Amino acid sequence: MSWIADVIGNGGIAGVAALTLIETFFPPIPSEVVMPLAGVAAARGDMPIAGAIFGGVAGSMGGNIAFFALARRLGVERFEAWIDRHGRWLTLDRASVERVRHWFERAGPWVVGAGRCVPGVRSIVSIPAGMVGMRWPAFLAWSTLGTTVWTSALTLAGYRLGKSALPQIEQWLGPVSYGVIGIALATYLFRLATWRKA
Repeated sequence: MSWIADVIGNGGIAGVAALTLIETFFPPIPSEVVMPLAGVAAARGDMPIAGAIFGGVAGSMGGNIAFFALARRLGVERFEAWIDRHGRWLTLDRASVERVRHWFERAGPWVVGAGRCVPGVRSIVSIPAGMVGMRWPAFLAWSTLGTTVWTSALTLAGYRLGKSALPQIEQWLGPVSYGVIGIALATYLFRLATWRKA
């Protein structure tokens, strides 16, 4: 994880924003590592704590908005047609899409806001929100709120640990983050092996 610390150290707030934007599309760069390291950099005086949080939120929201806009343009009907052709490797069928759609129609804003604080869900929650046509103001408000809460918590944790935190974060948060990704991958492979179209 030292290269992440190098990007943050050299790029400052812009480096934090770039890492969290990339993380939205490429989960192996987890915010569970990026933002605590940004907090450590803030504790060392490399950037203001508010700037570190702002960079993390800005980068994450850039990716969130991109996913939402794409899914909103695609829409449920075209997505269902696409699912008919490619649902096998996504372990989805029309029945699954309908359940998600009804769920978001009932509690979409709450799902988006809470989903921003759940590893593995933070990025993809934009997709069903866009597919069901969630309104832009609600999406932006709830996404920004959830993203700010999650980003602030991780950044402040690193900030409080201070200068001595870097070895601890690399030792503990890195393996934990990749453990979460490993569990998600194993779950997907299990679903792929056992999935049957409804």
